[in-house]
Amino acid sequence: MEKVVWVVTVSSAVLAIFLTWNVFCWIWLNPKKLDKYLRKKGVKGPSYRFLHGNLKELVSLTKKAQSRPMERSHRIVQRVLPFHDQFAESYGRMFTTWYGPTLKLNIMKPELLKEIFMNKSGHFVKPRSNPLSKLLVSGLVIYEGKKWAKHRRILNPAFHPEKLKMMSPAFYTTCSNLISKWQNLDFSEGSCELDVWPDLQNITKDVISRTAFGSSYEEGRRIFQLIDELGTLVFQDLVSLNIPGFRFLPTKRNNRMKKIGREVRNLLRDIVKKREMAINMGEAPKNDLLGVLMESNHNEMKDDMNSKRVGMTIDEIIDECRLFYFAGQESTSTLLVWTMIVLSMHQDWQEKAREEVMKVFGSSKPDFDGLNQLKIVTMILHEVLRLYPPTPFISRANDKEINLGDVTVPEGVQLALPILLIHHSRELWGEDAEEFKPERFARGVSEATKNQVSYFPFGWGPRICAGQTFVFVEAKMALSMILQQFSFELSSTYIHAPYSILTIKPQYGAQLILHKL
Repeated sequence: MEKVVWVVTVSSAVLAIFLTWNVFCWIWLNPKKLDKYLRKKGVKGPSYRFLHGNLKELVSLTKKAQSRPMERSHRIVQRVLPFHDQFAESYGRMFTTWYGPTLKLNIMKPELLKEIFMNKSGHFVKPRSNPLSKLLVSGLVIYEGKKWAKHRRILNPAFHPEKLKMMSPAFYTTCSNLISKWQNLDFSEGSCELDVWPDLQNITKDVISRTAFGSSYEEGRRIFQLIDELGTLVFQDLVSLNIPGFRFLPTKRNNRMKKIGREVRNLLRDIVKKREMAINMGEAPKNDLLGVLMESNHNEMKDDMNSKRVGMTIDEIIDECRLFYFAGQESTSTLLVWTMIVLSMHQDWQEKAREEVMKVFGSSKPDFDGLNQLKIVTMILHEVLRLYPPTPFISRANDKEINLGDVTVPEGVQLALPILLIHHSRELWGEDAEEFKPERFARGVSEATKNQVSYFPFGWGPRICAGQTFVFVEAKMALSMILQQFSFELSSTYIHAPYSILTIKPQYGAQLILHKL
């Protein structure tokens, strides 16, 4: 008996020492080794601080920057990413930061970005995140290798121009509802002041509901409410110290995130199941994203019956639907609101855009083919995306030690690609980098970027966002119809305060003064 007790005691002591050593390595020894190694290679950044890294400083600087508005200019980097901006100034276009014990290598060099996105894209993968974050964003955007290739292959038909052309009536119907609502506002004094941000969020939600599921926004309202709340919780999670195993603790935030995740999944499962039943009865529409996706998935399974490859499972289709809801709505609503704000600041470009829209459509209904003829509007949208990209940065991680330029990046280091800083870089875009100049894109993106990787609002390379054409079609439709009916300017009550909760939004709304034409 004594021998058993002795064995148990010794085993427990060994286990305790082992666990203590692993924790010590995780929170101190490994970070210090990485920091020392990269500094020898000439890559510098703020020092690692025990356990929290630079998170306290990041949160403090961000709160301070976002506690006050800024001048009405496009120099938004200092407000949206003050932490990264400060260290880019100090350390150059390649520097380190610490999110707890996790090292992030921030890269702003186009030649290295090309390696990451293209030449060595197979070695740089999406970083492992807290599984709770996957409750919001899952599907194609987080997959790698063969699974990503399969899902991309199945999803591609949904965003083919011919399919988008079939969906354009849904875009028009939703935008018509917005125009009607604004026309019925009180213009008795010749103009009307309105915060356009909630309405632009609603129409993009409605478009996603109609084009993705053939339903209206009202039917998808609960899903969007839940996803909005989940987005805020996920952002709080991203800027918190991510301690292994913490997600299993029954904290208030963890429990709420899990509950929302279950409810969203159940709502989407009902939609998918109903569509599956309708398909089996030969009654399902095929002109929405879900219809095209399920048809493409059926063809994939039929073509691969004699191979090991199979199509998507119901759960995987649900994940892609959730991604439709979140990514499709967020990208378009932020693009539209910043476009209206920017055109309110630059009335000359608003008039140029209106002249082009009237030349192409007159007072007639905008159609898909006509939208492709809008060169000035396209230039404006690209420049707005440059100045106000949907997300301020994206992350990658290397799955093994790899050479990147003249630096050997150890396995497990996360790469942070600060889109906003790169889009505003004077070194890459010139001294007028923070000015609104749509003429940069007069000859297309390649000419504007001089064939460098310096503009990537939707990513770059093989993994560029499959839905970017969808976003452009929707934005062009909405903007064309608004320009046909209204002119707009900034209200004196508008506070210019871009900030980031996953995407870059106007912190206090977008108060504009509308004039009927």
